[in-house]
Amino acid sequence: MSTASPQAYVLRGARPYGTDPVDVVLADGVIAALGAPGTVAVPDGAHEVDATGHVLLPGLVDLHTHLREPGREDAETVFSGTRAAAAGGFTAVHAMANTTPTQDTAGVVEQVYRLGQEAGWVDVHPVGAVTVGLGGEKLAELGAMADSAARVRVFSDDGKCVHDPVLMRRALEYVKAFDGVVAQHAQEPRLTEGAQMNEGVVSAQIGLTGWPAVAEESIIARDVLLAEHVGSRLHVCHLSTAGSVEIVRWAKGRGIDVTAEVTPHHLVLTDELARDYDPVFKVNPPLRTAADVEAVREGLADGTIDIVATDHAPHPVEDKDCEWSAAAFGMTGLETALSVVQQTMVDTGRMTWADVARVLSESPARIGRIDTAQGRPIALGEPANLTLVDPGATRAIDGRTQVTASANTPFGGMELPGRVVATFLRGRATVLDGAVADQMEGATR
Repeated sequence: MSTASPQAYVLRGARPYGTDPVDVVLADGVIAALGAPGTVAVPDGAHEVDATGHVLLPGLVDLHTHLREPGREDAETVFSGTRAAAAGGFTAVHAMANTTPTQDTAGVVEQVYRLGQEAGWVDVHPVGAVTVGLGGEKLAELGAMADSAARVRVFSDDGKCVHDPVLMRRALEYVKAFDGVVAQHAQEPRLTEGAQMNEGVVSAQIGLTGWPAVAEESIIARDVLLAEHVGSRLHVCHLSTAGSVEIVRWAKGRGIDVTAEVTPHHLVLTDELARDYDPVFKVNPPLRTAADVEAVREGLADGTIDIVATDHAPHPVEDKDCEWSAAAFGMTGLETALSVVQQTMVDTGRMTWADVARVLSESPARIGRIDTAQGRPIALGEPANLTLVDPGATRAIDGRTQVTASANTPFGGMELPGRVVATFLRGRATVLDGAVADQMEGATR
């Protein structure tokens, strides 16, 4: 499919946020018209899309994506990962810093930023490392990354915890100068040495070293107090336990500027899946108990947890097709995130499609400070960064046929609801009729 022509689209009968159907015209990169079906003027030559029964959302924004490039192109590249993001309905992703070399200088974040521009599937916003080489000993060039062409506003050592409280305090103080945020991977390293899965009944029964909930909760408790002390913004990555939800709820009630994310897999999968020692279910933080799953769903529904972020973590076959103890931590998630949220939150009546737009588009864009272009309302004149989804469709998940370069999805063999019918980046179709475009021309920023 070529994305060069036509330049205009009309979405017939789309339902913005799941509400009443309208016709929506996309032209010149913006929403050019919208109104009751049959009432809007359509440009000559516009491509018509039958959107009857389909839900129209702002383009999804992921605050937590691992694109692996530079350094691990055997697992994913910026091109393949962002193409997978478009397939999942995303129009922007934040690329995590644990690459090789680490994204801890202006030069490396600019490289990733430009690779995203060249690929053209979604907007790529690099996340800067908090410490040099993720080593946890010396602050990275936070100011230089913030002032670079990539305009970094999110900083994280994700994959590792900034465990030194003095260093964490300094990072929180530093990012205030340019309205940045530190996104913490909450894992006390001394409490998780050799840990393989959630500490509990299942770990005891199958003989794998346990990963206690307190290892996550203790860091979150420390960091919300540090954020309060210095008056800075804190974001909690991949929150996974009931105790963590309660700490964040307490902190927000106290007025602390903290936000939090949950992954799709922590919304539905539990540690029971480790009983067969299938490394596809090995992830950091680990899959928790059914009670934890219920708690994070409740936290997402009531707003304690601000967003859903994929923590898309692709790995080559050899890093997952091995014994559990040797396998890498991580799961892919870009192409299944929206379906999991629909299954766990919308189809259960806990959230509306407007809520989905909030947790998968509007709030992540705001937290990442890209909300002037992404996560915008579906309204006249707004950028045409949009996702059209068929909520009545179902699909069988097969990691071998997904767009990402890696096959380590935990949802393989499962039936999930919803299908992305179209994704538009500034009015340009990256996905149309459920098919990802074969070629791109590069994005215009």
